[in-house]
Amino acid sequence: MTIPPQMRDLANRLVAYEAATKKASEPMESAAPCVYDKLRMRLSALAGVAGFQALAFRALAQAKADAPSLWAVEVAADGSLKGLGESKPPVDIDNDLAGEGGVVLIGRLLGLLLIFLGESLTLNLISDLWPDAAFDDRISGKGRNA
Repeated sequence: MTIPPQMRDLANRLVAYEAATKKASEPMESAAPCVYDKLRMRLSALAGVAGFQALAFRALAQAKADAPSLWAVEVAADGSLKGLGESKPPVDIDNDLAGEGGVVLIGRLLGLLLIFLGESLTLNLISDLWPDAAFDDRISGKGRNA
């Protein structure tokens, strides 16, 4: 099962927006881990660390099917991501999440939020985290505008 186009598009837009807001003086860090961490911090406060961790486990399992480069990425006890590899070298999470893997993982996470929270609450969460960003007011491709 591939990631829905609306979720991939939204994930791409969030990562692009986060990258554009980075200042030149800040260390060059991938924007995808920043998007993930913003979502992690907010959702952990709302659903608890264990609740977010469960959501992240599921999103990562789905993302690994679409982006095999995430094979070594794991969800830590606090919901953060870490790379582990016993037979192969560990994946550099920042580099891996900078590419397709990061967009797929964020898209999968947003897709689960859409399922569990609904379109309106998911959009409210996104607009709270990125208040200056202009995103569409509909992401599911069906239903009414939020």
